[in-house]
Amino acid sequence: MKVYKTNEIKNIALLGSKGSGKTTLAEAMLFECGVIKRRGTVDAKNTVCDYFPVEKEYGYSVFSTVFYAEFLGKKLNVIDCPGADDFVGSAITALNVTDTGVIVINGQYGVEVGTQNIFRTTVSLKKPVIFAMNQLDGEKADYDNVLEQMKEVFGSKVVPIQYPLSCGAGFNAMIDVLLMKKYSWGPDGGVPTIEEIPAEEMEKAKELHQQLVEAAAENDETLMEKFFDQGHLTEDEMREGIRKGLVDRSIFPVFCVSAEKDMGVRRMMEFLGNVVPFVEDMPAPIDANGNEVKPDTDGPLSLYVFKTTVEPHIGEVSYFKVMSGTLTPGVDLDNISRGSKERFAQINCVCGQIKTPADKLCAGDIGATVKMKDVRTGNTLNEKGCEYLYDDFIKYPAPKYQRAVRPVTESDAEKLSAILTRMHEEDPTWVVEQSKELKQTILSGQGEFHLRTLKWRVENNDKLPIVFDEPKIPYRETITKAARADYRHKKQSGGAGQFGEVHLIIEPFVEGMPQPDTYKFGSQEYKMNVRDTQEIPLSWGGKLVVHNCIVGGAIDARFIPAIVKGLMDRMEQGPLTGSYARDVRVCIYDGKMHPVDSNEISFRLAGRNAFSEAFRNANPKVLEPVYDVEVMVPGDVMGDVMSDLQGRRAIIMGMSSENGFEKLSAKVPLKEMSSYSTALSSITGGRSSFTMKFASYELVPSDVQEKLLKEYAATQNEE
Repeated sequence: MKVYKTNEIKNIALLGSKGSGKTTLAEAMLFECGVIKRRGTVDAKNTVCDYFPVEKEYGYSVFSTVFYAEFLGKKLNVIDCPGADDFVGSAITALNVTDTGVIVINGQYGVEVGTQNIFRTTVSLKKPVIFAMNQLDGEKADYDNVLEQMKEVFGSKVVPIQYPLSCGAGFNAMIDVLLMKKYSWGPDGGVPTIEEIPAEEMEKAKELHQQLVEAAAENDETLMEKFFDQGHLTEDEMREGIRKGLVDRSIFPVFCVSAEKDMGVRRMMEFLGNVVPFVEDMPAPIDANGNEVKPDTDGPLSLYVFKTTVEPHIGEVSYFKVMSGTLTPGVDLDNISRGSKERFAQINCVCGQIKTPADKLCAGDIGATVKMKDVRTGNTLNEKGCEYLYDDFIKYPAPKYQRAVRPVTESDAEKLSAILTRMHEEDPTWVVEQSKELKQTILSGQGEFHLRTLKWRVENNDKLPIVFDEPKIPYRETITKAARADYRHKKQSGGAGQFGEVHLIIEPFVEGMPQPDTYKFGSQEYKMNVRDTQEIPLSWGGKLVVHNCIVGGAIDARFIPAIVKGLMDRMEQGPLTGSYARDVRVCIYDGKMHPVDSNEISFRLAGRNAFSEAFRNANPKVLEPVYDVEVMVPGDVMGDVMSDLQGRRAIIMGMSSENGFEKLSAKVPLKEMSSYSTALSSITGGRSSFTMKFASYELVPSDVQEKLLKEYAATQNEE
């Protein structure tokens, strides 16, 4: 195939909510470019973009799909992204490696929460946006209402390029106010009839054309002066003005399409080919070292691997963007991220599962290769001497749904671990953690569908049955008052025995508290004489502070480390629920030892048991993780969502309106968030979304603590 230069390449992400029709639109785009001879459908399971078995099974996109189209002498690299909020990671990846987002709006339902979430990502990444209002032939389609909603949500920068003459089953014609022409189609769509605008539509068309001219002129002083002098711009001048407006996000053009009937698709593609920015028009990205990476064909060769998959009949496929330089087959590159070398035996342009060998890929282009030795998603591959690095180039959202996962057959644990590692490399928003604390493998994702998809793939592709369990909650234990205890460990079983006695006082630790002086329990006072102090930061949060207050050599200094180990034993497995303990200060003030029988194990056990007894007497409390939760919800179901949250022990922190939706802020215990994504979807019909972020550990209510203590006691009795 032809080698395209950087100034002939445009990279586009196809985005939108689930059900907006992106995959159908991609099929129409491929048909219009002559890549395919016949359009497939989602129902027939024969589209270019949904070719994985799990996508055919579920009937919706699970993975992003890369395809290219040669159109008007340009190469359009397009990434079709899943619409479900659970698979938002693919959309975020696509926006990071493309230059323009085409957001598909369902003309029947308007701006949905998923649409807003994606638009926010384009804001943070400063990417140009074009809107394609699809399904205008649907029976509920309402162009004017949806356009008004778009302006309310996305602002006055939303500017129509076209408007339909009618919506619903009668949609077959529209007015293009950029070209000032009428486009109409027969019942089967395809090639349009292009005519002059009817007299009855001319006034409206001129008004919208004038708005478009003004929006285009705003982005260029020369064009603005010409507009004021002459009152109009040429078609080429308008294109240039719109291109500049797209780059600085001062204009969001709106197109009208029916992807299913292939109406308006070719006209939109002409705009993509003629107007949207080229790779070199966009600001150069900054790498992890602060270097500006310009898409220079003659620069040092550097690639970013943004996606890896295991595809049927092919094996592992690595998708990459040429960030700088020119890639040719047979080149050897250094994998900077992993410290290995890779040879690119073959490079391909990609159209779904079809791979076409390429002679050369220039800076800014997107391609794929197969069977790399040691390449993972997110890796940087450079020629020798090049120092670019793209680690953490893409920021993914925090997980919102967790399950503990285990194989049905225990002996398959190692095999499952390898599969989950591979799956995470394919989709970084699947997060796997081997929790020592919970003694579970915790799988986190964006929602129930997200994890259910992984389960389907493991069981159907890898033939490994797995089970999802409720994840345990990482509770914490602490104390609320001072307490004293002593413990003597004594054991004699022939020969040398074991002897160690430890007296200690514990109290809650707070940063900045003064050194211990005097404690009073009952009628007895205990004076502390601190000899040395250990502050032990705990990996799970908080501290253990140990003061050695031994006087008169009651316990030899060499046994103090053993006592501290005993204290840590109990900090790692708290006396109440077996959870980690935190924020405790201990004063070891007295004890006894034996000249023959005392040893480290004796004092470790004495310290551990003395600590346990004191802990139970120090009014201990269980802490639970509490998360900051933000919910975006339509106003008509606000009451139901708030009621559900309050039933989850949530504390509502605030409410506000944002772009036509209500935003609820709350603090919610993690225990209550286990199935929240499913419940929220059910309550709102899938029209809401939420984010959650760890906030703090807080005391559990007394009834919850009592229940937890009983459950833990029952497990201890069983053991």
